[in-house]
Amino acid sequence: MSWKPGDRREGTKAMIRVDQAGEYGATRIYAGQLAVMGDRTPAARTINGMANQEERHRVFFDAMIARRGVRPTALQPFWDVAGFALGAATAAIGPAAAMACTAAVETEIDLHYQRQLAELGENDPELSHAVAEFREEELEHRDTAIAHGAETAVAYPLLSGMIRLGCRAAIAISKRI
Repeated sequence: MSWKPGDRREGTKAMIRVDQAGEYGATRIYAGQLAVMGDRTPAARTINGMANQEERHRVFFDAMIARRGVRPTALQPFWDVAGFALGAATAAIGPAAAMACTAAVETEIDLHYQRQLAELGENDPELSHAVAEFREEELEHRDTAIAHGAETAVAYPLLSGMIRLGCRAAIAISKRI
């Protein structure tokens, strides 16, 4: 798929850039949560399992960036700190807030990956396959977070809404910068 000025489609390079940034951000969120929680809670063990999957996703997109010559986002140092801070802050509130963070992030990632799959169609089978596979795992993360009490977090609607808004902004910014 080739992108032209004025074209509303992202183009595969922007997709790869934002997907790598998102998976990197997810690893940092989980790192922040685990730094606060340690291995003291059942939630931490669950989070560690999800973090391992996110790391596999990140490695895939890192390799795709290198192989296809895609410029990574210049904001990675910011996402490093912001992701870790979000993870640490939600874990400090408690395990339910950490799970609320996961549920909110994965809800937005599901929507993001759905849009990408619709736009890609059959134009890039390698990217489409990875996005579809990773989307399924992200949905599992969301469902796991809900099953582990995400919706019982203090001020869940507000917390979830703020995190989802931040995710949408991060996606929009990382496509271009």
